[in-house]
Amino acid sequence: MSRTDIPSGERRPIKTCPVCNSARIYYLFSTADCRVVRCDDCGLVFLNPQPSEAELARIYGADYFLGGDTESGRQAVSEIKQATARLYLAEIRRYSGLQGGRLLEVGCGDGDFLVAAEADGWQVTGIESSPAASEKTRGRLKNGVVLCGELPQAGLGTEKFDLGVVSDVIGNVRDPLSFLREIHRLLKPGGTLFIATPDIDSWSARFMRQNWMEFKSEHLTYFGRQTLQTALTKSGFREVIVQAGGKILTFDYIKLHFERFPVPVLTTAVKGLARILPRKMQHKQRRIAASGMMVFSRKPEVQPRPVLSVIVPAFNEANTFGTLIAALLQKELPGLQLEIIIVESNSTDGTRELALKHEDHPRVKLILEEQPRGKGHAVRTGLQAATGDYVLIQDADLEYDLEDYDSLLEPLIAGRAAFVLGSRHGGRNVWKMRQFTGQLGLSLFVNLGHWFFATLVNVLFWQRLRDPFTMFKVFRRDCLAGLEFKCNRFDFDFELLIKLIRKGFRPVELPVNYRSRSFKEGKKVRLLLDPLAWLGTIVWLRFVRIEPMKVVARLPDLKAMGNETSPAKIIPPEP
Repeated sequence: MSRTDIPSGERRPIKTCPVCNSARIYYLFSTADCRVVRCDDCGLVFLNPQPSEAELARIYGADYFLGGDTESGRQAVSEIKQATARLYLAEIRRYSGLQGGRLLEVGCGDGDFLVAAEADGWQVTGIESSPAASEKTRGRLKNGVVLCGELPQAGLGTEKFDLGVVSDVIGNVRDPLSFLREIHRLLKPGGTLFIATPDIDSWSARFMRQNWMEFKSEHLTYFGRQTLQTALTKSGFREVIVQAGGKILTFDYIKLHFERFPVPVLTTAVKGLARILPRKMQHKQRRIAASGMMVFSRKPEVQPRPVLSVIVPAFNEANTFGTLIAALLQKELPGLQLEIIIVESNSTDGTRELALKHEDHPRVKLILEEQPRGKGHAVRTGLQAATGDYVLIQDADLEYDLEDYDSLLEPLIAGRAAFVLGSRHGGRNVWKMRQFTGQLGLSLFVNLGHWFFATLVNVLFWQRLRDPFTMFKVFRRDCLAGLEFKCNRFDFDFELLIKLIRKGFRPVELPVNYRSRSFKEGKKVRLLLDPLAWLGTIVWLRFVRIEPMKVVARLPDLKAMGNETSPAKIIPPEP
């Protein structure tokens, strides 16, 4: 029996993850008479089985919205919802630069967002499944259109809207990918999608665990930052920015919420506080960020090609550079085109001359820097030139094996991960990374240093990584949207890793083949100065603010991959 054939009174079992299609689904706990499960591959949390249509119909009754018992209560709730709508519209303007246009809200409820958007100059259209709510919204709008029904049956045409809004809805639909793809079809090329939804990675969710107030029968899916970005990417959206979600609330509303959805200890505490707070303070509107996230994305003007950008920073690597590039030019990846970005930093050993031999190859984009400013600077320069869906950083020294590309890319292409690290440990050999022949003391010193820095990163950033500093990093290029990088030497590897983690991406480690070259063979790490720089960088990254939206507001084209670079000659590939 297919999911669409299940009778309305029966619960809907799910056999594969709604986002990555994995069958590795495991039970977490039960809440509100529902089983909560987690996909072991992409991390999505959802109810399984899902409540039946009959159960959801009972939940979405006339008294579903808080404050609906009295006219004054309804008015107070409407005021805070419109204040939240104005907050959302201001953030949408920061992201997209849009001052108006055609707006579609899916799941518009009683129309508070549409009322605020229409007052702000938008031409609004709403879709709402509730006949009563649809009729109410029509009466509140001056010129807006409100359709009653479900999105796929709305008959809205194709590429009609500049902005799509999905507020507290994406977690309530049975098939989020189909839902997002339908909105993608309705948006104009370059159009913006805004989503507000609870965040399973929020501080309140981590603190309250299975008592989190968002665990409700009607909430079918619980997205985190990475899982929602993955769902958007698989649905055709790009340039995704996620930030903590704020809402305009009053203490009165919060009290009503905890009375309707009791939480141990907190409900009692809120009731006690209500007895001592002055009424004026209980009615005062405040911006509160507790459990939600705001997500912004765009429909590309042109659908991106399936391309892998391989960034090769090269400085004084003449002994291995030619062999590496020859292998890269012959490399074939099923379903992907290859874009090789060579950043040559004015070597003195003949590496530049070797690089120039490939300037006319259709797979190669050659960037010639006038002076060496460090590997990190070269990689940042390469990131600015990358155009692929996926990015892989490949050192020119042949320490890493090109045969590992397929296995590293597979989780990204399948949608199970957004960021992959090629772990040099591999298997059970924890000391594999640094084995210098005849130099046991040096090997031990370097391995202990790796253990120290890995432990430091794991403790400071809540990770369990074995090899966080591998140079073999593979990620969706869209992960970089709204990030700026400043480090120039090997500390860039720390900066890239930690900023992606702090943006909400969970690295997946996969073992790779690795052969460490010795310092005699050309290893460029400085044994004393570089570790001190790494320590300073890690501490700085623990406390620096990561604010992608500020970068977006300053650089609307979202090409914020790094700071100013040294003058470089860019030799583009052939048309």
